[in-house]
Amino acid sequence: MSEENLYTFENPEYRKTYWHTCSHIMAQAIKRLWPEVQLAIGPAIDEGWYYDFDAPFSFTPEHLEKIEAEMKKICKERLKLERSVKPRAEAIAYMESRNEPYKVELIQDLPEDAEISFYTQGEFTDLCAGPHLDHTGRVKHNGFKLTTTCGAYWRGDSKRKMLQRIYGVAFPSKDELDQYLQRIEEAKKRDHRKLGKELGLFMLRDEGPGFPFFLPKGMVLRNTLIDYWRQVHKRYGYVEISTPIMLNRQLWERSGHWEHYKNNMYTTVIDDTDFAIKPMNCPGGMLVYASEPHSYRDLPLRVGELGLVHRHELSGALHGLFRVRCFTQDDAHIFMTWDQMKDEIKNVVKLFDEVYSVFGLSYQIEVSTMPEDHIGEKETWDSATEILKSAVEEMGKTYVINEGDGAFYGPKLDFHLADSLGRTWQCGTIQLDMQLPERFELEYVGEDGLKHRPVMIHRVVLGSIERFIGVITEHFAGAFPLWLSPVQVKVLPVTDRAHAYAKELTQRLVDADIRAEGDYRSEKLGYKIREAQMQKIPYMLVVGDRDMENGTVSVRTRKGDDLGAMTMEDFLAKCQAEIDSKSRDL
Repeated sequence: MSEENLYTFENPEYRKTYWHTCSHIMAQAIKRLWPEVQLAIGPAIDEGWYYDFDAPFSFTPEHLEKIEAEMKKICKERLKLERSVKPRAEAIAYMESRNEPYKVELIQDLPEDAEISFYTQGEFTDLCAGPHLDHTGRVKHNGFKLTTTCGAYWRGDSKRKMLQRIYGVAFPSKDELDQYLQRIEEAKKRDHRKLGKELGLFMLRDEGPGFPFFLPKGMVLRNTLIDYWRQVHKRYGYVEISTPIMLNRQLWERSGHWEHYKNNMYTTVIDDTDFAIKPMNCPGGMLVYASEPHSYRDLPLRVGELGLVHRHELSGALHGLFRVRCFTQDDAHIFMTWDQMKDEIKNVVKLFDEVYSVFGLSYQIEVSTMPEDHIGEKETWDSATEILKSAVEEMGKTYVINEGDGAFYGPKLDFHLADSLGRTWQCGTIQLDMQLPERFELEYVGEDGLKHRPVMIHRVVLGSIERFIGVITEHFAGAFPLWLSPVQVKVLPVTDRAHAYAKELTQRLVDADIRAEGDYRSEKLGYKIREAQMQKIPYMLVVGDRDMENGTVSVRTRKGDDLGAMTMEDFLAKCQAEIDSKSRDL
């Protein structure tokens, strides 16, 4: 990054420092207004900041307005942020004297040799590791907004006290803030939970928190997406398997999940043996590979699975289809030799390119390198990481390094998708694994007639079917392309006389594998059209007396465009061309 961009929002470190300073300004404003409020924690996050408070009242929008007004005063005061360090006992005594029990607990939980630092601005001092801006005037007084409040358990523990969390966001100018707030408003309209209910796609019930119900229209969308997944993978040389949803403890101990992942697994006992519902498909895939001998001539072996997995997520983390307790992971495991690795990585990236472009999703690649808790030799890790990098480079693609964030068994490529609002989603991943083949003693017979250990790629393109449906629902704002739409055409007779003709046309559409419905209610045509538009149905065929006489249909789009009259043959050809090309435009 160029030097002139170090102190701009182009630099993510500066951006987080800016937001972290904002959290302190907000806390100072609250302590000025209500000194009895106790402080918890206030970090910068991906989009802004939050701070948790223990207050004897509930924060309302009116409170937020007062806090914002006081924050503006603090910004104009240009208070210096000065760092200081205190010994443990003095730091505890200092926070006890200010009646800040949450800060005292944080200090007590720090390692004995930890440096305990504070930042002071004016009359306000907070326990903090930093960093911060040099003075409060760096924050533009008209460039921030407190966005929302919610409850948050202290330290994320449901057995601890519920605190109040206030979120905020800030930018270097009012224009940038306004643009961000407009994006947020648009995002609210696109919320997949809201659209899922309005469009009849899925529902979430208290009887099964984190376990989504897919409704008839949602199943059409889901199955269409899965059909496409299967078509693509068949072309790219994958075979498909299905492994059991529940396997015994011995398998999970062998894979390492029982030791490292047990708290996230649902377990039971069958015939005095511990079993676990699978949180991932990999160990079952290992058993399939090991079920028969393999030669080097069989490799690479590309094995896909649409496997239903279950993971125990905390109730507070659940969020629509984005964070659930059961989901269908579009896994694939590729078994290969080291010499084949680079070409296989390229093949996977090529597949990702094709799939994401169909949905109009761009992406940024992130290379995640060896973590501290890795298993395996450093030389092996370095070699695998270099192969990942060179494969991406040879395809003419760029990447960023995410140091130390690889899986414990191997480095990986993560694909961060950008949607129509510029938001990013981590969906696709390519993970190299040199360890599971070792744990499961997988082998193949090489050209030399000796047994060798294959290396393996774990990869998902959609991530999970459920989450990807949530992503594309928001990306398209529920207005899916024709090929994906649960209902593709709505036939609207103008009068009762046209009902028979409309039913004949609807049947012709259905016979041509077009998902069509007729609306024969005694409602005004304008009402039917508006309702079909609200349901995001791509095409409406308005059928009146003239259409009956001429054997035509009058075509309208959900955007309100009137395409005029055309023969049914021409309309069917138009639909088929759009479906076959997977066009995103009507």
